[in-house]
Amino acid sequence: MRIMGLDFGEKNIGVALSDPLGLTARGLMTLRRESIKKDLLALYALVEEHQVERVVLGFPRNMDGSRGPAALQAEAFARRLKGRLQVPVDLWDERLSTAAAERALLEGDVSRRRRGRVIDQVAAALILQNYLDARNAEAGK
Repeated sequence: MRIMGLDFGEKNIGVALSDPLGLTARGLMTLRRESIKKDLLALYALVEEHQVERVVLGFPRNMDGSRGPAALQAEAFARRLKGRLQVPVDLWDERLSTAAAERALLEGDVSRRRRGRVIDQVAAALILQNYLDARNAEAGK
């Protein structure tokens, strides 16, 4: 089952895909946000092209676990995704995912310019990988 991970931001949406077995995640692309309609159409096309059966959307809770403005926007976007994509959409805690992505890119000695182009898809891959690891650990019990 192929799963798509999304890191939803104000300017971009990072997109990641799992392998067909649902074990590993890899960054796919960064979608520059235009309008909700165009964003949903672009994501719909990716879901169709890659035969995605589930979407995992990063859920940016505050550090204390509460829901701030960004989390409320993610919930609204999740509702729109569910209506448009016709596949299950799960919200997944993404606290510190962008910071972890930045750290990984710095450790990999990726240039500042390149980091700016890939940070969102790396964050999406981290969100998706955390989801896959948790799901696979639960299934292994």
